[in-house]
Amino acid sequence: MAISLSNISIKTYLQLLPAASNIMQKAKCHFEEEGTSLQEIVDMRLYEDMATFAFQVFSIAHHSLGAINALKKGEFGPPKMPLGLDFESLHNIIQDAEAQLLEVNPEDIDKLLDGQVIFKMGDVRWPFTNEDFILSFSLPNFYFHVTTMYDMLRVKGLPIGKMDFIGQMRLNKS
Repeated sequence: MAISLSNISIKTYLQLLPAASNIMQKAKCHFEEEGTSLQEIVDMRLYEDMATFAFQVFSIAHHSLGAINALKKGEFGPPKMPLGLDFESLHNIIQDAEAQLLEVNPEDIDKLLDGQVIFKMGDVRWPFTNEDFILSFSLPNFYFHVTTMYDMLRVKGLPIGKMDFIGQMRLNKS
């Protein structure tokens, strides 16, 4: 079986989005029980020149659902995160991205293989084939933001591990 555009994109996003959602649910329970403000988590940074936890979570949706929408539109740009997001709103954004991706017909995405996406940021224009956009831009960014979200929660003491991060693997069932 050949690897398809939907396989490398949607299936990967749908493996890690539920994992990210489960991690966020564990974080909510853990930090509320511990007495840590969820807003403190939302506003935290691993290092002063890094983006906040809120940006990491928002970017997970942006580089998954947003990437699939970019394949359809032919254009992608930096995330435009609304101000004032709280922990629950961020969790809802992840769940909404998952729900919307579940509605995408993989065959519709596979038909876009020969298309292109232009990344636009100010005067910057980066042209990608759709395949290269997913493989060399979207997926590395997606993994980066999921990993950073995970690391931020670990550094705050959330007891999670690699299996929480990996989510539901696609095992051979034959």
